[in-house]
Amino acid sequence: MSEETPGFEEKPEVPTGATPDDAAEPKAAASSKEEAAAPAGDSGAKSAQSAQDGGAALLAQLDQARTALGERTADLQRLQAEYQNYRRRVERDRIAVKEIAVASLLTELLPTLDDIGRARDHGELVGGFKSVAESLETAAAKMGLQQFGKEGEPFDPTIHEALMHSYAPDVTETTCVAILQPGYRIGERTIRPARVAVAEPQPGAAPKSESAEADAPADKDTDAPDKG
Repeated sequence: MSEETPGFEEKPEVPTGATPDDAAEPKAAASSKEEAAAPAGDSGAKSAQSAQDGGAALLAQLDQARTALGERTADLQRLQAEYQNYRRRVERDRIAVKEIAVASLLTELLPTLDDIGRARDHGELVGGFKSVAESLETAAAKMGLQQFGKEGEPFDPTIHEALMHSYAPDVTETTCVAILQPGYRIGERTIRPARVAVAEPQPGAAPKSESAEADAPADKDTDAPDKG
């Protein structure tokens, strides 16, 4: 039997020149590897969650950008509509101011045009006065002045002013029988009504159609026996 010497324990072999700390390094390295390997799954899950959160944030930013773009587009469209309305209003006001100015000028010329018309009716529009008068009438026509009012046309209180009134057997409605002063308009705007003498049908007179029927010869009696 072999005898064991009391008080001595077996120790791992340590290379010559090595210290006790060197013997503990392999254990520390092994434990570090185990610790590094343990949280690998958790890190992947965290990375996936982070990527998902980042994508959601990008989508939210994209939605905000789209909303802002829609609002800016609506603002731009509203501004364009307001600008177009402003341009139309300015153009309408400009035309109205021009028409008022032209109408005011031509209204001042109407007495002169009336004198020219009376001189023409009396045969006094001759020589240099005729040339000047025609030039003035041409210039007024270019500015849009139109003369109206003719004998025989129906009386219209919106464009005629009746200064004389009479009855006539040969009219079926109120008719202008004389133009005392011509009317003038610019486009659809009347700047002076035509001053006229009007005639109405005789009270109790039958309309022409009825008079014609009364004057027509009566048909022969169909019941009369034929001759021969």
